[in-house]
Amino acid sequence: MNSSPGAASSSPTSVDQALFDQSALSELAQRLVEAARRAGADQADAVAVRGISHGVELREGRMQESERSEGDDVGLRVLVGRRQAVVSTNDITGDGVARLAERAVAMARVAPDDKYVGLADPSLLARDLPQLDMLDPQTPSTAELERRARAAEEAAMAVKGVAKSGGASASSGIGGMVLVTSTGFHGAYLRSSQGVSMTAIAGEGTGMERDYEYTTAPHAEDLMSPDTVGRIAGERAAARLNPRKVETCKVPVIFDPRVAGSLVGHLIGAINGASIARKTSFLKDRLGDKLFRDGIRIVDDPLRKRGLRSQPFDAEGVAVKPLAVVDDGVLTSWLLDCATARELGLATTGHAHRGVSSSPSPGSYNVHLEAGTLSPAELISDIKQGFYVTDLIGSGVNGVTGDYSRGAAGFWIENGECTYAVSEVTIAGHLFEIYKTLTPANDLTFRYGVNAPTLRIEGLTIAGR
Repeated sequence: MNSSPGAASSSPTSVDQALFDQSALSELAQRLVEAARRAGADQADAVAVRGISHGVELREGRMQESERSEGDDVGLRVLVGRRQAVVSTNDITGDGVARLAERAVAMARVAPDDKYVGLADPSLLARDLPQLDMLDPQTPSTAELERRARAAEEAAMAVKGVAKSGGASASSGIGGMVLVTSTGFHGAYLRSSQGVSMTAIAGEGTGMERDYEYTTAPHAEDLMSPDTVGRIAGERAAARLNPRKVETCKVPVIFDPRVAGSLVGHLIGAINGASIARKTSFLKDRLGDKLFRDGIRIVDDPLRKRGLRSQPFDAEGVAVKPLAVVDDGVLTSWLLDCATARELGLATTGHAHRGVSSSPSPGSYNVHLEAGTLSPAELISDIKQGFYVTDLIGSGVNGVTGDYSRGAAGFWIENGECTYAVSEVTIAGHLFEIYKTLTPANDLTFRYGVNAPTLRIEGLTIAGR
């Protein structure tokens, strides 16, 4: 990545240190759990979530919006036998803790029995929380955010062919949570986020095309520079001018890294324990099967330093660790929280996520498909006719059957080279076939929540004119 975008004239300012102090939230969560036990709960846990966001947006050099929000929310989950209830609030004053706990217990007593609910087994709880470097000690001022957005827009507008700005934005924020359980777990973390984005419009009249670029990271120094973000957005928009239609055909398809992660995302959705338990996944009977070629490995890593979705424990307090959900092409695991694990007769994988108003459910962290050995150019070099996808439209993927059909735009490949822009086509196939023929390039970078290198898929149907 490029150097910090905060290195120019308007320097960042220190965060109000009070925003780093979660002691009051920790104390509140502890009091909620204790109040729930006094009110008659057999077990209880409390989540307190802090959220601060600050962002600006401008278009054509003029500020369109500047906003900031701060808030703390708390949620209490209580269990009476096998009955469960969740309540949440953002305002507890006076005797509000006792009243909230009593209301939660009363709700649980009339809830239906659920034999799978319950807190995590104490033996699974995280003990030594790792330091993941998720919090940038500096936060940008409004002036610095405006500088970043303005630099991105100016860089985009300087690209030949770009006619208009679709808007530039810059943002920062802090998010985090405290979790306290009646089984003895007490943990907390904070994570910062910063980002810059730009949308550029090229061409004129009915021949306009737009494209975008963005960068996001917990630390400012890991962002692409605003100039780079703007230039890439402008170059992408200009490259899409004068698109052509193509005839319906079946050809190799290359997925740019910007969209390649979506193929991995469909797999992650299909191995979510909730989908498996409901039998609504096309992979429900495929655990242990070879879905990919030899050597393909897909990893979910909650412990990546400075990862976008890193965290030291899951929403039930369970210790987390990297998990290869696909290893040497074989599907090895579902993503499970405690409840779905009990329902499936398995052990939790430490993938519980939760908001203040909901019970835990499975979800992923930092997912990536490991890089291959060929460069993107080598991956394309032997394609006589093919399609290089840079943008996907719509959500025509059936998670129950695995049928895949999405609108797409990109560039036509002829004799190993990208030639002209293509738009208004649909790419279609089945995820089983897509995964079976998938070949990764060697250009993996960690920019998103789900990351993949350039990917080649053999023989997808292109529905054109």
